[in-house]
Amino acid sequence: MYEDVIAQVPLFSDLSHREQQVLAANCREREYPAGATLLRQGETGVGLFVITSGTVRVTQQSPAGEMRDLGTFERGAVLGEMSLLDDLPRTATVTALEPTRALVIPVWDFRAALREAPEIAIKLLAVMSRRLRAHELNETGGPR
Repeated sequence: MYEDVIAQVPLFSDLSHREQQVLAANCREREYPAGATLLRQGETGVGLFVITSGTVRVTQQSPAGEMRDLGTFERGAVLGEMSLLDDLPRTATVTALEPTRALVIPVWDFRAALREAPEIAIKLLAVMSRRLRAHELNETGGPR
């Protein structure tokens, strides 16, 4: 049902159609009114969010209490993907600026999908590695 959305998520771009189907089968659609918090900094992550309509703002509070605006995101944005891989607290807060819909893949369903199709994990590691390398190149100006 949500295969088209999953197929457009860059994180899942290396997955086969069948692997994307496995993930899509675990999606839940959620609606958030303007002003609602989708993710809250410091809370345990419960899954990945794919924005399907609406606009959200991502903010981060520094240890000194200063709020930093990390940007606004619209349809197609993927948020909270790190929670699929670790059990650490959220690093930012995501708030709906207008009525927003999102597909959610709960972490427990994602991990069950990995047990069903372990090759998904290997492909996701490759995508995450490429993202980390690109980030390091941008931060340092050269390879590591």
